[in-house]
Amino acid sequence: MTQMSERHTAKVIGVTVAAAVGGFLFGFDSSVINGAVDSIQGHFELGSFFTGFAVAIALLGCAVGAWFAGRLADRWGRKKVMLLGSVLFVVSSLGAGLAFSVPDLMLWRVLGGLGIGIASVIAPTYIAEIAPARYRGALASLQQLAITLGIFAALLSDAVLQNAAGGASNELWLNLEAWRWMFIVGVVPAVVYGILALLIPESPRYLVGKHLDQEAADILANITGEVDPHERVSEIRLTLRHESTASFDDIRGPKFGLQPIVWVGIFMAIFQQFVGINAIFYYSTTLWKSVGFTENESFTTSVITAIINVGMTFVAILFVDRIGRRILLMVGSLGMFVSLLMAAIAFSQATGSGDDVVLPSPWGAVALIGANLFVIFFASTWGPVMWVMLGEMFPNNMRAYALGISTAANWIANFMVTLSFPPLTRSVGLWFLYGLFAFFALLSFFFVRSKVQETKGMELEEMHT
Repeated sequence: MTQMSERHTAKVIGVTVAAAVGGFLFGFDSSVINGAVDSIQGHFELGSFFTGFAVAIALLGCAVGAWFAGRLADRWGRKKVMLLGSVLFVVSSLGAGLAFSVPDLMLWRVLGGLGIGIASVIAPTYIAEIAPARYRGALASLQQLAITLGIFAALLSDAVLQNAAGGASNELWLNLEAWRWMFIVGVVPAVVYGILALLIPESPRYLVGKHLDQEAADILANITGEVDPHERVSEIRLTLRHESTASFDDIRGPKFGLQPIVWVGIFMAIFQQFVGINAIFYYSTTLWKSVGFTENESFTTSVITAIINVGMTFVAILFVDRIGRRILLMVGSLGMFVSLLMAAIAFSQATGSGDDVVLPSPWGAVALIGANLFVIFFASTWGPVMWVMLGEMFPNNMRAYALGISTAANWIANFMVTLSFPPLTRSVGLWFLYGLFAFFALLSFFFVRSKVQETKGMELEEMHT
């Protein structure tokens, strides 16, 4: 049992925020490419497919980083793996900003992707392990809030740098173009993440696994306010006995080779990307320019969308532990379906071709409203709640592998959407793509209603297949 005093609440929030800075980097590094896409395409003379590949290749690194992060964290500890992510972010930010060729840029983007993949697994894992069950949903949602703040910071810095240089392709400081500085400024939050990782306590579950019971008990007592920390350590040890021989075999099962709950996690992760959220956050500036907005208007619109994304994440934090994960997901699915359908209908009214496409009145406003309504519903439901669920829904004996494979599926789905968006925009049109995203949003409603179980208020040790 946990007795949360104001002092303990402040400590739990403090270490959660520190861990969630990894989410900030996750959002920043994955979205900073937004303002640089067109400049990269022009600078390196890329076609639409290779432009998409240059953006999307980081996501392959994300999938690899996510797959190995859980096992590295079990071997090295959560803190050391966070430090590894920080180093990868620093190197990637500098390398991408100084890239002299497309292969060079892709290499640094992949390294950054490894860091993002690590952060996407370690932060929710650490938060789920350090947070009391009663507050775990809200605290785990801070990870998504940090992601949205990272997206906002990336898009805002892109807009400021573009405006300062008079265009993303123009030189700014030290004879480097503005789009290069968009990457380089990522060094600052990466260094902050590394420093904070050194300051937070290690996960009690990791310490128990290394037979450091007293250290684990001290953290449980001092940080989370456990009334009987040694009893809690004993509970953790009981579950860890099953994990001591954990292997990939633990997630194997009768449903196409995997346990049913693992498939639930995988499909949740895929649906979160197949509704098309990153088509907005990776390409929004390009998207709005393609339908007649000026460069300044496109950057401003992207920043406004990011602000909405941040604000609505607070809704999830407020309600995830009150009304539960499952209801939020279903409400989000229906809301995303309606708003994406609005955007699809609006884009179907576009006139012109090539670089001279415009949305006649009132369809430009309808597209903007639909896109931002979509962000509202995503940010308050599927954005944070999916990560909350993945961090807590799996039994202890399979959590590391199940979380790794689900998160990797999320990044692979992200890669597929990101890679295909530029060429499909030209070949089938935005109306078709947004209609497809709407279809997956509707499908996700029926999936949650039939397959997803509520986890509100349950301890990690209570999860079962």
